[in-house]
Amino acid sequence: MSFVVSARKYRPNRFEDVVGQAHVAQTLKNALRNDKLAHAFLFCGPRGVGKTTCARILAKVINCQNSADTFEPCNTCDSCKAFNENASFNIIELDAASNNSVEHIRQLIEQVRFQPQQGRYKVFIIDEVHMLSAQAFNAFLKTLEEPPPYAVFILATTEKHKILPTILSRCQIFDFKRIQIAEMVSHLQNICRREGIEADENALHIIAQKADGALRDALSIFDRIVSFSGKSLTYQDVISNLNILDYDYFFRFTEALLTENLPEVMLIFDEVLRNGFEADTFINELAEHFRNLLICKDEQTLALLEVGENLKDQYRRQAQLAPASFLLSALNIANDCDVNFKMARNKRLHAEMALIKMTSLGRAIRLPDAPAPAPEKKTADANDRPVKPPPPQKTENKTEASAPQKRVEEPAPAKNIEWNPAATETPKLKGLEMLMAEVAAESGDAAENEQKELTLEMAVAAWTKYTDTKDNHLKEVLQNTELALEGEKLIAVVGSTLAENTLMKDLDLMDFLRQELKSPELIREIRIDESKASANKAPKAPKPLTPREKYQKMLEINPLVKEVFDRFDLQLEE
Repeated sequence: MSFVVSARKYRPNRFEDVVGQAHVAQTLKNALRNDKLAHAFLFCGPRGVGKTTCARILAKVINCQNSADTFEPCNTCDSCKAFNENASFNIIELDAASNNSVEHIRQLIEQVRFQPQQGRYKVFIIDEVHMLSAQAFNAFLKTLEEPPPYAVFILATTEKHKILPTILSRCQIFDFKRIQIAEMVSHLQNICRREGIEADENALHIIAQKADGALRDALSIFDRIVSFSGKSLTYQDVISNLNILDYDYFFRFTEALLTENLPEVMLIFDEVLRNGFEADTFINELAEHFRNLLICKDEQTLALLEVGENLKDQYRRQAQLAPASFLLSALNIANDCDVNFKMARNKRLHAEMALIKMTSLGRAIRLPDAPAPAPEKKTADANDRPVKPPPPQKTENKTEASAPQKRVEEPAPAKNIEWNPAATETPKLKGLEMLMAEVAAESGDAAENEQKELTLEMAVAAWTKYTDTKDNHLKEVLQNTELALEGEKLIAVVGSTLAENTLMKDLDLMDFLRQELKSPELIREIRIDESKASANKAPKAPKPLTPREKYQKMLEINPLVKEVFDRFDLQLEE
């Protein structure tokens, strides 16, 4: 029996088997359930994510004779069997990469005119549709816009931006996403169980990472490694076949950086180069390692770490030792090294300079406060000889023409300087064991200083303390404010809009409360008490009366006013 690659052998035959595209599968099944099937679809997304697979499943299910309940192909009826055996006349596939001319599209349009021989629909699947020429697209427009009721077009592409807008507007577009690493690993584990292969989880994670979101690529890599390793797939088999640096290199390297062990840093880098890896590859993967350590510092971002569980534990432990300032600075150095790597003549030296900078980061971050040296009195000249005061000047006889002789002093003998290797040795950081002990002690101190649960009494006390520092109108508003607490939200109830604006303008209040209560997540909400607000409002001025309203008021007071109006024939002003 001939070998069938895993990408074909385990190609999904049902929507529920499609990996990582549940949103597309569910939408198509709902359209079938509600009988709202479009006549043209466009499946777009990266390679190897299931576009053609979903197109083939949809083509089968709309002609399946037993899909009324599940809206999944049964793979047992005559229509499904004919499709599985590539003998169906109702499903026509066209590869636009090699059939992209106007003539090929005209042949397809001719086939559209014939009704399906079996089933309700005739399905046309056009793969890599962006490869069609502009003339072919224009020839296809009219048929795509007004096809016969039995025709369904499914277009698939990896480059949606190359398709004419007139084609896009006539299709129902589905965007396929890259498949997540966890979903790939689960699918590979399922295949391993069915094939009787024992696989290390970390090995499958490496395969999924190298696939870059394409399941077909992951299955191709999986087949290659299984051919080498047989029924037992190990982590070492994967990294040796894919030429990938072991995680252990980066854990050892980071440990050497944290302890400022420059010789160990240089030796590990040399080992990497001797194993055939490029310097820029090592720098990039080291930056990825620093990124993983950085996201391990917060439980909320830990889900972004796409590695096995045992590696997650290693990352957590090393993330506790590596300060965030060190990781950010090291990432910046690695990025600069990568950007300028191509311009460097000596590639190795360029990378080594970046690694030396990383090794010195701890000392650069911990700037020691060394006392300034006291000024010394100058007691010797540049030649290390004592400075003598100038001799007293003698009164010379004018008749003597002999000039005074200058005294020539012999240079003092040079001091013997002994070289001390310990004085020139680069000081190292404390050992890794001591560093771990310090981290544990700091975490213990943090636990002791952890803030107790916030209460309303604590908030009122801090509010009163802040009020005592203010005066005038702001102090009056603060004193008349009622407080309530809902978790980390402090509710301030005031009596007027003016008081609300006064609190909003006070920018120092919340900073003081967060610091005083040791609650950086504290937020504020200002509410206005309607009863207080209405009491503070001034009475509205009465609305002026119109002439007719004044006339009515006068009639109510004295009815004889009407008689006066009639006798003198008076008219109201409008």
